[in-house]
Amino acid sequence: MMGRMIPPATTGKPWRRRLRSVNHEPAPWVYHTIAHLANAALSLLGRRHWVGQEHIPREGAAIVVANHISNADPVILGEYLIWGGRWPRFLGKADIWKIPVLGWVARQCEQIPVHRGTTRARDSLVHAERALRKGQLVAIYPEGTITADPDTWPMTGRRGAARLALTSGVPVIPVAQMGAQLILGQKQLDWRRIIGRRRDLHLVAGPPIDLSRYEGVEPTTQVQDEVTELFLDVITGMVAELKGEQPPDGRFDIRVGRRVPRAHGADQ
Repeated sequence: MMGRMIPPATTGKPWRRRLRSVNHEPAPWVYHTIAHLANAALSLLGRRHWVGQEHIPREGAAIVVANHISNADPVILGEYLIWGGRWPRFLGKADIWKIPVLGWVARQCEQIPVHRGTTRARDSLVHAERALRKGQLVAIYPEGTITADPDTWPMTGRRGAARLALTSGVPVIPVAQMGAQLILGQKQLDWRRIIGRRRDLHLVAGPPIDLSRYEGVEPTTQVQDEVTELFLDVITGMVAELKGEQPPDGRFDIRVGRRVPRAHGADQ
């Protein structure tokens, strides 16, 4: 049974501030345009509940790790980060780059394609590392895809986020979100949900995840699995606070179609 969702307190309405007053980082004009369109659309579709933006570094390389609950959540998370002062570079399915207009927008906004299931899958991390060297903020979902957990809890992860964090050594900021699945559905797109009442959209960022014990440690597969589990544990705990519930004992594993005891992640 779903418990009472606990909305985090939001000071003011930061999404209503002029973008130029809260974000001074350079970005392509297309990204500015998309951000303003998303801001207007989300004002019609949802009631925002934001907290923790002070944990988003205002400059310098950083990684954001977040739970993935819907096809809509990159837009919702993106707006939160942009109005938090940064232009995120998301890692996303390469299929998006094949869609007319949408693919052009993704390229113009310097997003990073992931070629899943191919020999080019690791190329995305090369591009992500390049973005970090340029001092940009990279957003990545440790689960690798939209969660299949029936109650939208974070499911088992992949190693990409951990590998990127271990090789770059930059701060890793966890973000938990809830509500995006009420706009377009969870894994399956449901456009009918757009019509109707506005939904509550919750986002909360936490302090950087402590990875100090992994400094100087070779990023072996085992280490990457440990760090993946750490990311998911932190995010799951934050989601539990948003929901006002205890998380399940196990994590949903998409390969077997059910929750399993918490174990190490899979390959990127």
